Amino acid sequence: MKRFFKPIEKEGSAKKPALSSDSASVNEAKADPDAVAVDSNEEEKKKDPLKYVTWNANSLLLRIKNDWPQFSSFVQKIDPDVICIQEVRIPAAGSKKGPKNPSELKDDTNASREEKQIVMRALSNGPFKEYKAYWSLSDSKYGGTAMFIKNQVHTKKVSFCLDRIGSKHEQDGRVIIAEFESFILMNTYSPNNGWKEEENSFQRRRKWDKRILEFVQSIDKPLIWCGDLNVSHEESDVSHPDFFSSAKLNGYVPPNKEDCGQPGFTLAERRRFSNILSQGRLIDAYRFLHKEKDMERGFSWSGNPIGKYRGKRMRIDYFIVAERLKDRIVSCEIHGHGIELEGFYGSDHCPVSLELSEEAHENSNP
Repeated sequence: MKRFFKPIEKEGSAKKPALSSDSASVNEAKADPDAVAVDSNEEEKKKDPLKYVTWNANSLLLRIKNDWPQFSSFVQKIDPDVICIQEVRIPAAGSKKGPKNPSELKDDTNASREEKQIVMRALSNGPFKEYKAYWSLSDSKYGGTAMFIKNQVHTKKVSFCLDRIGSKHEQDGRVIIAEFESFILMNTYSPNNGWKEEENSFQRRRKWDKRILEFVQSIDKPLIWCGDLNVSHEESDVSHPDFFSSAKLNGYVPPNKEDCGQPGFTLAERRRFSNILSQGRLIDAYRFLHKEKDMERGFSWSGNPIGKYRGKRMRIDYFIVAERLKDRIVSCEIHGHGIELEGFYGSDHCPVSLELSEEAHENSNP
């Protein structure tokens, strides 16, 4: 979610973590022109992943420098098959004026090489060494997504745009789509709606929602859609509905009443989200299991503990799954809680997890 009220830490201000002397680097996946992930030893691999984590890290580099041991322990405990990250905030490879490669981390300056080394070593140790990393990065330290898939999981194809065309990436690295044997996993960092019509943010979000709707209607496999979706669907998904409904920036009131209020909680966004779920035959996995509002553990984003947003929280990080998969949902949990951001690991978002049961197969015996 766009942090219009929370100061951003300076990337160079934190202490660097102790680096292993091990020179091994993470299994960084490089997208080929057809965006196909090629796996070896297929017979030893799982057909489909069952356990997932999504997290808006609000700068992966900062989290590695400041909060990595705690997050690593969390990953080790949950043991997900796939980890989806939003707001990576690491620039794509390429010189300042040259073409960029959104699938690789920038390393053409001393500072960027050092930052890449920090990231690669963090992902080469602890639980993360068991994963292959896929990146979709912005041209600058903004946005960006990552997907870490366990090595033993069989991935048929990975793409980086809603059109799923070749090696094309979405602007700002907002999408990674992995195709598995029986379903599709999509990780998105959805654009913030913004506050003002004239700044074109409303139009950007409308266009995004239209493209998401077209995508969910066009795919031929069940979908699992996760990430920072930047929308709170119902009043039960925000801590203080009246506060968020009446929120304004510098007194500005949009001309359309449906665009008024906190970005992510306007009527227009919520209605479009409802339409996406309905037309795509999708369900909200968390709300499917947790019907009632939970003021302690029911929100994935929290405002700055200092100021008017103290205690104001929203659920904007999701696992949306195809209706066909609903009977396989074992759990969907939000792992942070409280005004003091326990379990957020330095971000203003906390991790959310999903677990599915194995696909049931009919017994052919009489």
